[in-house]
Amino acid sequence: MSGILQGKVALVTGAGHGIGRGHALELAKQGAKVVVNDLGGSAKGEGSGRVAEEVCEIIRARGGEAVPDFGDVGDEAQVEAMVQRAIDSFGRLDILVNNAGIVRDKAIWNMGADDFDLVMRVHLRGTWLTCRAAARYWRERAKAEGGKVYGRIINTTSGAGLLGNFGQSNYATAKAATVGLTLTLSVELASIGVTVNAVGPGGLTRLSAGDKALKEADQYAEDEWEPLGPKVSSPLVAWLASEEAGYVSGQVIRAIRDKIYWMHGWTEARTISNGNKPWKAEELGKRFGTEVFGVRAAGLSLGG
Repeated sequence: MSGILQGKVALVTGAGHGIGRGHALELAKQGAKVVVNDLGGSAKGEGSGRVAEEVCEIIRARGGEAVPDFGDVGDEAQVEAMVQRAIDSFGRLDILVNNAGIVRDKAIWNMGADDFDLVMRVHLRGTWLTCRAAARYWRERAKAEGGKVYGRIINTTSGAGLLGNFGQSNYATAKAATVGLTLTLSVELASIGVTVNAVGPGGLTRLSAGDKALKEADQYAEDEWEPLGPKVSSPLVAWLASEEAGYVSGQVIRAIRDKIYWMHGWTEARTISNGNKPWKAEELGKRFGTEVFGVRAAGLSLGG
């Protein structure tokens, strides 16, 4: 295979189904050698399986190179082994795509602490562990080679993490935190040449539509383009992983249907000043109402 990632080595987590599967196939299509990671469990994080091997077989049948990895992204030792598998199999690691995830959706009053902890373990701890393992590898290479290295990290966020979503206080928290991690790592790893970005994909997968959508989602990831299919964001991921995108870091970009959105996060929308005097709580209501939120006309009393 030839393409914009010719000769590069990528590790994609959660690549057995849906969005991760689409990423692995697209990276391979663009010439990358791929470590296909997937524990093989259910959408709720239960059990394990060998689905990563199925994706590798597809890649090999299309002329690419891939090896499976069945490790748990939340386990420190298994994450270290993932990175080592890329090095042992293909000589190095150039690209890390963090996609592994599960859902345990419930309104907060019904959500158990274990539902929160497990979702955070997979999405956030898992992303942090893989980023750390890759960062340590690239930093050692940079020190040994006396300069910058080729390194790309693409993390996965979501609309729930950026905007909030009912019933997903665990998932949304993890995805919002992934953005914070992305922004921080883009600063920490800049000096050694590594870029770090986050992609917010849109599409129906087993996480968003349930296991009944699994077969259909995987089909779209392999063979067809579907506006709500799971591979809509995969070309964006491949481009961010390429040489051409070396100037892009610390960004959040969403891909939904046929549109790509460059996101701007928390910015100073409006500022009020108290003239170098301390604020008084009883005065803030009127100032916020008239000068910040604009929900009161000037001159109205707090009770008006």
